[in-house]
Amino acid sequence: MLANMIRFSLALIAALPAFAEPEVIPLWADGAPGSETRRHEPEEAQDWWVKNIHNPSITVVRPDPAIATGAAVVIFAGGGHVQLVFPPEGLEPAQWFADRGVTAFAVKYRLAREEGSPYTLQDHAAADARRAMRLVRHRAADFDIDPQRIGIMGWSAGGELSAMVSFGEHAGEPTATDPIDRATSRPNFHLSIYPGPIGFPAGKLSPATPPTFFLCAMDDSFHVAPILAVLPKFMALGIPVETHLYAAGGHGFNMGNRSNLVSIQNFPNRMIEWMQDGGWLESLFE
Repeated sequence: MLANMIRFSLALIAALPAFAEPEVIPLWADGAPGSETRRHEPEEAQDWWVKNIHNPSITVVRPDPAIATGAAVVIFAGGGHVQLVFPPEGLEPAQWFADRGVTAFAVKYRLAREEGSPYTLQDHAAADARRAMRLVRHRAADFDIDPQRIGIMGWSAGGELSAMVSFGEHAGEPTATDPIDRATSRPNFHLSIYPGPIGFPAGKLSPATPPTFFLCAMDDSFHVAPILAVLPKFMALGIPVETHLYAAGGHGFNMGNRSNLVSIQNFPNRMIEWMQDGGWLESLFE
């Protein structure tokens, strides 16, 4: 399994354009609140994971302008909040979306369960997630994207963060000194891939909950449970929701590369089809 993940990571790196280094933008120019004194500490990275993240950031992967749709996706990789599965669940899906005309932003967020971590999910990781959404929306013109077509995508533990954003409060702070903090963090759509249970609402959904796409394997019972529990709440409010529950596939199949199942290998196409049907891929530049 590890050897396969290494090969996928190396293949991804080889596939990135040699002439363009990905643009990395810190979420806070002067350091994230609570991490200012540690923001210059180097990250630790090996093969398929990244750790020791004290300066949360977005890595921007842009499409060829000839195929750009104006849509965007902000991506949160999994890793149990212990590590970040950044190449397979961050950079790889970002490049996949960019190849289909969608500007993608892979987020490095602070890890609340890493050994010795001073961070919590609520005060730091979720703050990183909301800040990433606000930064992308605030700078939509710089990224050539439509601020009304910005989605969020979460994998596993990253799906807990996308849930905390999508199912939580979205309003910005109108009097904030930093203009980024005035922007709403509400996604226009939500892609949730084998999410963990944290962040899912115990009660009713808000009418502001965005249209959502869920995908999981039925033999991944821990991660399919929150999806099954929340579906009636979508139906009660009439919020659009699409759900793909595969008979088998387990957990952590990334973009389908780690599975021998044809259905799992092809699942990314279901996401782009759903986005197209939802109207989020309508081109800005026609």
